[in-house]
Amino acid sequence: MKRQSPLLPWLLIFPTALGVAAFTLYPMLATAYRSLFKQNQAVRVPRWIGLGNYRDLATDDTFHEVLRNTILFIVGTVPASIILALMFALFLNRKLKGIGILRSAFFYPTVLPMVSAAAIWLFLYTPNFGLINQGLRAVGLGAPNWLGDTQFVLPALMAMAVWKQTGYFMLFYLAGLQNLPDEIFEAAELDGASRFQRVWYLTIPLLRPTTLFVSTIAAVGSIQMVDQIYIMTQGGPSNASNLMLFYIYETAFRFRNLGLANAATVVLVLLLLIFTVANFAISERRAED
Repeated sequence: MKRQSPLLPWLLIFPTALGVAAFTLYPMLATAYRSLFKQNQAVRVPRWIGLGNYRDLATDDTFHEVLRNTILFIVGTVPASIILALMFALFLNRKLKGIGILRSAFFYPTVLPMVSAAAIWLFLYTPNFGLINQGLRAVGLGAPNWLGDTQFVLPALMAMAVWKQTGYFMLFYLAGLQNLPDEIFEAAELDGASRFQRVWYLTIPLLRPTTLFVSTIAAVGSIQMVDQIYIMTQGGPSNASNLMLFYIYETAFRFRNLGLANAATVVLVLLLLIFTVANFAISERRAED
């Protein structure tokens, strides 16, 4: 039998490693390096200032509010999306006539372009004739200005984000449910376990790897809100709906402060890294327990 070359595994992973290095690692390192320079409309040629941009961010009240909004947005959308996606998957994981059409209906918001989804919800949130406020007036409740009030604008964007991405996460849970062994659930049913007990003690723990993956991509997706904010709120009112990526976009392309935008990008990557590592650590600890 011919002996396999020790270089073969390295050759197999080389294309992937090259792509990761070229399109992920290098841009991250380049952004971190450029964040150490001052470059804006007044300083056209990059000038080394070390951690100066990070000090500016640390003392910037607007950045503090944007960071708070981003964390609140993740906390408000990720758990809600995961819970709804699992509930929809459990509901749709059955053999019924027309179940394919029903699954498509739940998944439909995901295939809508971001701009179209934002336009739909912009109409729903219109203060005078929006469908939501018309319904509230019909039952005698107040009709707030959803996108013009600092108290309501962020929850309004959260609702739209959950509606937009839940169907996408539902697909992963559907795939996970269909790969679970039927024998375990049949044995639990014979032992007298109720449907709720089977879901709580068997389905949810067995779907932990799926939940880990979904929660990670949900957090990344939540931070990537740009199109909807640009169309619906422009980050207002008073930065109440301004999130990290939109802040970076405005800093780089509207205010032309490239150094500060690079520093904010590094903070964003670190935020995602901390969340991902903590998510994996918590999942591994629960698996060991």
